[in-house]
Amino acid sequence: MSFSRRKFLKTAGITAAASFVINDFVGATTPNWRLNSKTLKVGLIGCGGRGTAAAMEALNADPNVILYAMADAFADQLNNSYDSLSKAYGDKVQVSDKHKFVGLDAYRQLLALDVDVVLLAAPPGFRPAHLEASVNAGKHIFCEKPFAVDAPGLRRAMAAADVAKANDLSLVSGFCWRYHKPKRETFDKVIKGQIGDVLTAESSYNTGELWYKERQPNWSDFEYQLRNWLYYNWLSGDHIIEQAIHSLDMMQWALGDELPISAVASGGRQKRKDPKFGNVYDHFSVVYEYGDGKKSFFSCRQQNDTAPSYAVELVGDKGRCIVDCRTGAHTIVGEKPWSYADDTKFTNENAYKENSSRSMYQQEHDELFAGIRNNKPKHDGDWMFKSNLVALAGRMAGYSGQKVTLDDALASNVVLFPENVSWDMKYSLPISTPGVDTKI
Repeated sequence: MSFSRRKFLKTAGITAAASFVINDFVGATTPNWRLNSKTLKVGLIGCGGRGTAAAMEALNADPNVILYAMADAFADQLNNSYDSLSKAYGDKVQVSDKHKFVGLDAYRQLLALDVDVVLLAAPPGFRPAHLEASVNAGKHIFCEKPFAVDAPGLRRAMAAADVAKANDLSLVSGFCWRYHKPKRETFDKVIKGQIGDVLTAESSYNTGELWYKERQPNWSDFEYQLRNWLYYNWLSGDHIIEQAIHSLDMMQWALGDELPISAVASGGRQKRKDPKFGNVYDHFSVVYEYGDGKKSFFSCRQQNDTAPSYAVELVGDKGRCIVDCRTGAHTIVGEKPWSYADDTKFTNENAYKENSSRSMYQQEHDELFAGIRNNKPKHDGDWMFKSNLVALAGRMAGYSGQKVTLDDALASNVVLFPENVSWDMKYSLPISTPGVDTKI
């Protein structure tokens, strides 16, 4: 299955490329950072925990990088991030008060500055617009996963990525495991045939509940949802897309980024039923089918006091590969046994450290900035959107209770994230019921 724009237009029955039109590119068409003495200015869009960590990694990645501007919907979040970064990095944080932007349009104000690199870490629903605007502004980009919460948003992000690549703009994704040395070595061996032809694959991301922020008297409905964006699918995409997509991406990677042709799934809210958890599910189970008949099996849940699992297992006709993110195991058994000597333990994704090398999070930024310096922009493009599409198809299948093809998932016109958002907006989506809410 080709993942090209032409393929999409054909399978979706669209005769014109109007759905993919992006604003005229206004950035520099030939970025050139050959002068290593140039100070690279970084702008952070989305100043939560992940965004703050991304800024730290960017500042670590190159000796001549400064944080120049920050943008967030909330002043308190921006200020907390600024204080933390300033304390840790001193004069590498050069964000004046006039370069601190707050509000829903703060990203536009930041992109109007002469920053060289932007870090996109706002809630996922905003990602397509932020990515498109960053490309149109001619910026190099680090883009956290996922890249869209619905198909129209994914198509918009794909179109922006095409423009970025055509104009030599870097686009590095937040799929951190792709930058993890043990997994690079392990999956490279699988792709090269060390376990033979892969017959089946299984992946999981089973964990407990995450954070929640109690509603404050002065918060509007919109602010309350935005402060708790994890629990609203129009902001997060649900946890299969927002969090568990890491496991799907690893499985995709190990299978050579071959797209399945369809997904059948179940899911729902067994334990996390309180209205404070918005409209997202607390578990999904998905079976993906591929063109050659093989199947992959995926499960994820966010339920306290349940058995954890964060792993990928592949069975081939000549062996088996096991990668366990919790224990650090990277093992191949069978005709050609092999294991990676990695005894690190996984305890918290955002605090993952390796004994022998820089963290995978840091590696992302090291390669991003090295590509800019060497005038060889790095572009994750195609595969990053494939993984997003696989997660999207799984969620659609779980929500609807129907078999969903990948073509139909990408062609869907169901919108979760509204075109215009405002602080006083009233927006609520129901909890999906399989077999009843069959529209995808």
